[in-house]
Amino acid sequence: MSEKHRKRFDQLCAHARETALLAAAESALEWDERTMMPTAAAEYRAEQLTLLAGMIHKRQTAPELGEWLAELAEGPLAADLHSPEGTTILQMKHDYERDVKLPQSLVEELTRTASLGQHIWEAARPKNDFAALRPVLEKLLDLKRAEAEAVGYPETPYDALLEDYEPGELTSNVQRVLAELREALVPLVAEIAESGREPDVSILARTYPLGAQEALSKRAAAAIGYEFHRGRLDVTAHPFCTELGPHDCRITTHYDEHFLSSSLFSTLHEAGHALYDQGLPAEWYGLPPGEAASLGIHESQSRMWENMVGRSLAFWRHFFPTAQSAFPDALGDVSLESFHFAINDVRPSLIRIEADEATYNLHILLRFELEQAMLAGDLPVADLPGAWNDKYEKYLSVRPPTDSDGVMQDIHWSEGAIGYFPTYALGNLYAAQFFEQANHDLGPLDEMFARGEFQPLREWLRTHIHAHGRCYSAAELVQKITGKPLSHDPLIAHLRAKLAPLYGLN
Repeated sequence: MSEKHRKRFDQLCAHARETALLAAAESALEWDERTMMPTAAAEYRAEQLTLLAGMIHKRQTAPELGEWLAELAEGPLAADLHSPEGTTILQMKHDYERDVKLPQSLVEELTRTASLGQHIWEAARPKNDFAALRPVLEKLLDLKRAEAEAVGYPETPYDALLEDYEPGELTSNVQRVLAELREALVPLVAEIAESGREPDVSILARTYPLGAQEALSKRAAAAIGYEFHRGRLDVTAHPFCTELGPHDCRITTHYDEHFLSSSLFSTLHEAGHALYDQGLPAEWYGLPPGEAASLGIHESQSRMWENMVGRSLAFWRHFFPTAQSAFPDALGDVSLESFHFAINDVRPSLIRIEADEATYNLHILLRFELEQAMLAGDLPVADLPGAWNDKYEKYLSVRPPTDSDGVMQDIHWSEGAIGYFPTYALGNLYAAQFFEQANHDLGPLDEMFARGEFQPLREWLRTHIHAHGRCYSAAELVQKITGKPLSHDPLIAHLRAKLAPLYGLN
């Protein structure tokens, strides 16, 4: 390797790290926007974010950056596709070739509209006022169509937006994977409905003081390995995790005094995201080896800790005495088995983030179908509430009584995140396949969880997933770790193993 190539690579990395400083400042503003910012500041915050987005885009599409990447892609450092250097060069080249097709004016207008859109959603949802949200949704769809046409796509415009979250994935393949999952899920859900068994879910709706909920949430996040000296837990309308630097990963949750699951499992979910971010190589922050492989892989981490760990009987063998001490009035007369059954209740519901593991993916399927129809122009935004309600009736046999509990329940579309939803279902599939392999490699995980030992799983994930960053695609990572391509079989096996004893299934 020549000294020239090494110097050019160092120059490339320095440029990327400076861009990451701007991106981290943008993330800090977005975190503040969704946690602490006064509502009157929304318009000015949108302008601040727009300015930063434009500056970042200008750096990401600088002509000299393209020249450096073209030169390095032909050199020895790019020879090993999966090395940190090869990944940096080839992934940045891929990103550059996509970004350079986007006009800066479009990037800025998308940022501005998405920022304002989430504030319109926050104000409109409590009022059940879809009419207030409709204009910004229509504008965002127009902008996302323009984005898709600008960057191009292999088959459909939706491919272009899916690429933002699942690099290299195609809509047609996701449709196939989710259709196979649905065919296996529907009979399982039907078996459960026909079992005649139901847990006492009223125990989760007793009075759970908010201060004690916050303390329990922090204790649960710390127990699974979230490092509070590199993060914090705050309150927001729609829980999220964000990274503000290599040692600053923040999570949020929301609290309901009469629904314990809301805060507890959203905290575990976001902490799972944070464990991924905290496990990425800090020395590569701002560069592809220090970034997540895909959002579906990111979701695999959050869904694993939330459901496969957090809703397991073994987890609560360890943690239930702590919960009883925190809420003696609400849980003092509740058995471990009754609590475990309640948090694994399976029944069709209205709200995605409160859905059980078995029906959750049906919530994702209908959103996936609706956003494709909207993007293609086959479903006008004005008709979205009715289409949403019809699909809920078809897929889940429930019909939302209001738009607040229906089409307005998620923040995603109001901030332009079209193409995001399928990553949740993909994340469930990845999670089950990874968890099955970890259980094989480490021994019975349930025995560890019952003893309060969560570090072995966290370290296994860091070694096999987090440490690689974007050095492998999602499909490559699954094959590398499990020796098999992605399949719905591990998820169905996991669900049946957990739910069969609870519901008396064969």
